[in-house]
Amino acid sequence: QVQLVETGGGLVQAGGSLRLSCAASGGTFTRGPLTWFRQAPGKEREFVAAIRWIDKIPRYTDSVKGRFTVSRDNAANTLNLQMNNLRPEDTAVYSCAAGTPILSALRQPASYGYWGQGTQVTVSA
Repeated sequence: QVQLVETGGGLVQAGGSLRLSCAASGGTFTRGPLTWFRQAPGKEREFVAAIRWIDKIPRYTDSVKGRFTVSRDNAANTLNLQMNNLRPEDTAVYSCAAGTPILSALRQPASYGYWGQGTQVTVSA
């Protein structure tokens, strides 16, 4: 049984930082991408950041570039997201996802078969 468990969410003031982690178990994730998505109230789930084993290149949505850093530890099966200079518009439930999407589908939620339960990030103005 594949499990993804996120930790590290919370409440922070604008300009602050949080670090999210996703612990993966029950499967082999070393060859696939690990990805962060987020969903704000009333909005669709959106891609945040991903890193693939095959090229180890981090990819980000434009709104978080320069502020967020994604990393993964294959040996420990963990995915991390360091979030700096947080803004109120970053408020959302953040979830990690695992699967085997091709590169062109990396940012599509429907490409992933495994999801964590999500962790709430709230940024106050």
